[in-house]
Amino acid sequence: MKMRKLVLIAGIFAALLPFSAHADITIGLAGPFTGEEAFFGEQIKHGAEQAVEDINAAGGVLGQKLVLKSGDDACDPKQGVAVANQMVSDGVKFVVGHVCSGASIPASHIYNEENILMITPSSSNPALTDTGFKNVFRACGRDDQQGPIIGRYILAHYKGKKVALINDQSAWGAGMAEQVKKTINAGGMKAVMDDAYTPTERDFSALISHLKQAGVEVAFIGGFHTEVGLIMRQIKEQNLKIQVIGGDALVTDQFWKVAGSAAEGVLMTFGSDPRNKPEAKAALETLRKSGFEPEGYTFYAYAAVQAVAEGIKRAGAPDPVKAAAALHATPVQTIIGKLTFDAKGDVTGPTYVMYRWHDGKYAEIEK
Repeated sequence: MKMRKLVLIAGIFAALLPFSAHADITIGLAGPFTGEEAFFGEQIKHGAEQAVEDINAAGGVLGQKLVLKSGDDACDPKQGVAVANQMVSDGVKFVVGHVCSGASIPASHIYNEENILMITPSSSNPALTDTGFKNVFRACGRDDQQGPIIGRYILAHYKGKKVALINDQSAWGAGMAEQVKKTINAGGMKAVMDDAYTPTERDFSALISHLKQAGVEVAFIGGFHTEVGLIMRQIKEQNLKIQVIGGDALVTDQFWKVAGSAAEGVLMTFGSDPRNKPEAKAALETLRKSGFEPEGYTFYAYAAVQAVAEGIKRAGAPDPVKAAAALHATPVQTIIGKLTFDAKGDVTGPTYVMYRWHDGKYAEIEK
């Protein structure tokens, strides 16, 4: 009899285990945690972890704790797909990521097929949301909002100058260059040079020679911090006076570490610094005390976690389809301000501003 009771108790305990295992709500965190863009992965990791910590400290979501499960895509399209498939296999229903558009776009198709809610803190290529997937969102703006800011700045400040358009052939870099090109062309300005490079390159002497031969005075470079930093160093070595303008991929102190003083005066676009938002004050202090400076997309990742949590709360259950519908229905208040998602999953009214690198730091400048 005692043995039968023990077996019965054991059976009940075993039956309860699956429910206990799923008591937490898992959010996938996908991005480059290794490779040259790992600094962006570090940004979203700290932002997402701080958001989870703060939300859990306030009682969690629907009485459940949030937990993160990371997937490293190294900003590579194929690895992005592999991470997405792993999230599916692990039963993850919510994903914050990916970071790079090149990984986000193919991964989004998998998430769409599996009804997984995805919100990227940083992927800005329009193709990500132009598909119209109802479960794909972004907390940042789009290239066709950011690129025209650069194009109009060039038209306003460098009219009559010789302009070059350069990109790293990635979904983001090429997309940004195309948007800048459209804008300056519409303003009656033509680039004297339109070129591309391979991200793995380290010797940019051929590119520098082309810039010199074309007499380029202003260059937009759609590329990430390592390559642009090396290009800047080699431009300086050749004593060329070229005003370089980049995009939000240069929003990291690592850019200055690569380029050194050659980065002095480089311009770039990014949203108004989220560290200056009153909503970010507490998290800003906490992260700085831990020894991490929450630059770039740190707080965008924090906001993405907040959006997922709010969607689940409004849905009344960790149901990604209902949560996505809830996010489309009404705005979400986040650490970077109110996010209102349109039918595509894009945020309405994002603002981009120009920044200038000076003495190892970047700051907003007047238009």
